[in-house]
Amino acid sequence: MAIRDLEVQRIIDSSLLPSDEELLLWVEKALVDYQRDTEILIRIVDTQEITELNEQYRHKQGATNILSFPFEMPEGIEGVNLLGDLVVCAEVLQQEAIMQNKTLQDHWAHIIIHGILHLIGFDHGNETQALEMETREIHLLQQLNIDNPYQEK
Repeated sequence: MAIRDLEVQRIIDSSLLPSDEELLLWVEKALVDYQRDTEILIRIVDTQEITELNEQYRHKQGATNILSFPFEMPEGIEGVNLLGDLVVCAEVLQQEAIMQNKTLQDHWAHIIIHGILHLIGFDHGNETQALEMETREIHLLQQLNIDNPYQEK
């Protein structure tokens, strides 16, 4: 596996945002078993943009921490391996890190890994899927010396 291209768009400006190198590390960690070169976009946005996208695409009110948009290859097109887009709301992540008593860095790592797993087909729509996805997240985060994000602190 190799990231052929990771594009990062920062719509907000903050010293609290992770670097491109950190984002790449987390993406590569989530794709450790993914066998193809791929392209991914990570867009870091404000609460207004994530709220609009959440309402438009998930029909849910309010801001969320991350949205994953897997790329669906049109029939007849080959040679493109655009995995998809992640849209992350930095403000929501900051609030969640405080409320969950986590470091902001660790929470960013978790959410990026979580989003990438969605792009490669993991889901948490039922209890079995959720357990499989959470187990994978915990394992990958442990390799980065990050505590289980689902454990109460």
